[in-house]
Amino acid sequence: MCGIIGYIGSKNAVPIIVNGLKKLEYRGYDSAGVAVNNNGEFCAVKKRGRLTELEQALKKTPIKGNIGIGHTRWATHGEPSDINSHPHLSEFNTIAVVHNGIIENYKELKAKLEKLGVKFSSQTDSEVVAQLAEYYKTKFGGSLLDIVSRVAQALEGSFALGIMAKDNPNTLIAIKKDNPLIIGVGKDGNFIASDVPAVLEHTKSVYYLADKEIAVIKKDSIEFFTLEKEPINKEVSLIEWDASESEKGGYQHFMLKEMLEQPKILQATIKHAKQRLSQKEVLDKLDIKQYTKIVITACGSAYNAGFVAKYVLEDLARIPVEIELASEFRYKNPIVDDKTLVILISQSGETADTIAAMREAKSKGATTLGVVNVVGSCIATESDVCIYTLAGPEIAVATTKAYSAQLVVMYLLAIKFASDLGVIDEKTIKALENDVNSIPDLVDVTIKSTIDTIAKYSALCIGYSSIFFIGRNIDYAVALEGSLKLKEISYIHSEAYAGGELKHGTISLIEDGTLVVAIASNPRLFPKIMSNVEQVMTRGAKVFSIETSLVNESDRIQHKDLFRIKTHSINELFSPSLSVIILQLFSYFVAANKGLDIDKPRNLAKSVTVE
Repeated sequence: MCGIIGYIGSKNAVPIIVNGLKKLEYRGYDSAGVAVNNNGEFCAVKKRGRLTELEQALKKTPIKGNIGIGHTRWATHGEPSDINSHPHLSEFNTIAVVHNGIIENYKELKAKLEKLGVKFSSQTDSEVVAQLAEYYKTKFGGSLLDIVSRVAQALEGSFALGIMAKDNPNTLIAIKKDNPLIIGVGKDGNFIASDVPAVLEHTKSVYYLADKEIAVIKKDSIEFFTLEKEPINKEVSLIEWDASESEKGGYQHFMLKEMLEQPKILQATIKHAKQRLSQKEVLDKLDIKQYTKIVITACGSAYNAGFVAKYVLEDLARIPVEIELASEFRYKNPIVDDKTLVILISQSGETADTIAAMREAKSKGATTLGVVNVVGSCIATESDVCIYTLAGPEIAVATTKAYSAQLVVMYLLAIKFASDLGVIDEKTIKALENDVNSIPDLVDVTIKSTIDTIAKYSALCIGYSSIFFIGRNIDYAVALEGSLKLKEISYIHSEAYAGGELKHGTISLIEDGTLVVAIASNPRLFPKIMSNVEQVMTRGAKVFSIETSLVNESDRIQHKDLFRIKTHSINELFSPSLSVIILQLFSYFVAANKGLDIDKPRNLAKSVTVE
């Protein structure tokens, strides 16, 4: 969840690291810190709070050096504080470490080191890495590579590490296990980072570290080794993103910028997914006739996208689909085998629970399909097949464009499976493909035609203490995402319910002044959800209704407490791509009117790389 960056080269590392941390702050912002090796002496500045606090501290206590590491933290072990901030230095200041992940056996390691007289200064699991490295350095000696190899073999859990040694100012070491880490190749030095945006202004050439690989980085060379110190040859990758994609570009928030980018990224994702689904290696692995069921597993918004996909896949392909929370999947002894296709949806491709679900599924013989946004990520490389969502860098913690891209990939997958199984004819296939092709333009029209109206309406909604979302069938799946988006960034309590469940308990919470957001994109079920709307308005609720244009005006409710936005005509199975845009805009403007930090909502981080 945390963000790490390191630099070694001919320039002062501090401004490079601080600027890189700005690009990584979406991964955590409880505290931040920088450490450099300046002529054989470590200098470190660490501060609780946002990165601006660190910048102010560095103005008061400037440091410099040609090699350094930095960290922006999402707290796990130990409260946010200056002491618990990274980088962590060993007791005698011979080793400096930044860490992303969880050291699961840190208590045992810490207890052993304390018995040996080692004094710890923080409450974190991460400090044990620095202390253990110093202990091994003193006891066994050897190169920094030797020490890191020995330390890594003693650790249990997940980690991405950047490590410096006081007596070796010419070397930076990186190693990863179950957490992302890239190595950037620059003209004036080399980099390590948790994610591409941190180094994009300096280089587009990167290496993706695989699990248990070690990188030994000098200012003009990079070498790779296994955990057993055997040399590895790796190929450099070229990042196709432009640096401007990770900048706000004049927008007030990244979330707004990313919502408005959706027409473009949807078009690119549709094109890529079609090409990918026509490739032989994919066709062989995704021969749907060899599977008896599909299991979709994911977390958060990706789970909600998977829930939409369940409706679409079952409706079109007529194959059983289960949707599972990845955080629960491996703990339930899941019923999957070699006749099961397991689809893993993750923006980062590094979601810890989804990775664990993938490995559990593979251990039981299932075929795995990753739908991810980040090239070279764990799920992308370990799944049997991967389809990328070409959403580019998504900096706002609350996902918008990546979620929408996940939807169109799953639509195309459903059409392919239905076609392969012969349950729909060529005419229907062509009509469905045309509908998917129209989504980017319809999203563009939806944004342009509703954004001002939603902004004005949202200003009236900031005083609600609870907001309920309801929908039926596929609209219920969209309601889940709308509710999650609102609570993530506005801090307003919100719940989503299937419309038919209102009478089974939920309606007791409806009273004067309650806001209910009703999603009615399905013409077949329009009268049913409108009945629910009538029921809540009778009990004093106000209603924001998102309605399909494919019903007669005479069937719509006219009421002073109902605010309505109509969506454009599209196949009901693909309607989530339009209704979710309205829900994203609504959540954004509610939070904006409350003056909240939309891109960095409290207690949240973009990539959940710890369990």
